[in-house]
Amino acid sequence: MKKFLTQRMGIDQGESVLFSDFADGGDMWTGQGARERRTPIHFNEPFRSVPIVQIGVVLWDVDTSSALRAEIQAEDITTEGFNAVFRTWSDTRIARIRVTWTAIGEVAHEDDWDIF
Repeated sequence: MKKFLTQRMGIDQGESVLFSDFADGGDMWTGQGARERRTPIHFNEPFRSVPIVQIGVVLWDVDTSSALRAEIQAEDITTEGFNAVFRTWSDTRIARIRVTWTAIGEVAHEDDWDIF
C-alpha cells in the first residue's frame, strides 16, 4: 500500500497507440518469437513523488489464427512519466495496440516550500 503524507493528490490519465504494425509490416505483425515494444509516456505535469500507474489495453487488433499471447506493463515509473511495455511471443500476430493509463499520486501545491 502506498500512503500519502498530504491531502494533495493528483490523477492524470491518457491513451496512446503503442504501435500499428499491420500497415507497415512491422515485427509485431510479421515476426515470430519474443517481441517487445516500449513507448515513453509523459505526464501532463510532474508528480511530487512517484505515482501509482494502472495500464490496460483498450484496443487490440490481432490475428485469430493462433493463440493470443500478450503482456502489458508500466515500467520505469518516475515523477514525470513511464514506459508502456507490450510483449508477445511465439506465433502471435498483433496488428495494433492502444492502451489507456491512469496515474495517481502526490502533487505539489503553490503554497509548498522547498527549504534547502
